[in-house]
Amino acid sequence: MDLRKLKTLIDLVSESNVSELEITEAEGKVRIVKGGGAAPVMHQVVTPQPQAAPQPVAAPVVAASPAPVEAATGHVVKSPMVGTFYRSASPGAKPFIEIGSQVKEGETVCIIEAMKILNEIETDKSGTISKILVENGQAVEYGQPLFIIE
Repeated sequence: MDLRKLKTLIDLVSESNVSELEITEAEGKVRIVKGGGAAPVMHQVVTPQPQAAPQPVAAPVVAASPAPVEAATGHVVKSPMVGTFYRSASPGAKPFIEIGSQVKEGETVCIIEAMKILNEIETDKSGTISKILVENGQAVEYGQPLFIIE
């Protein structure tokens, strides 16, 4: 799928009441999701196709992937879903946790908004928060590391 076609699709989603668009073609699959008031986020999956001769290909447009977690010691709390990460229950409210906070298993550590539903994310291990790997308001992917607990 060429860049002009992708830009056109993104513009159409931005200007319409459509919140999500997914298109599958021979070159791969593109999913464009419009967030609340934000620009659409695009995910593109390119599937390799057998070719007789190499052909010039434009660089695929892919949503930014999460930064890899350095070789950190401790337990990694990962995102159980795709959505928007929030450190507090509401704007201006105190964050659920800070670096150095003691947490107990089952304690709420953040909220991930997915499809206009606020999902409280609980820790699956007790310990001390040593790193917060995601910024408030950042989009997160399934399985993306959120926190390190020691």
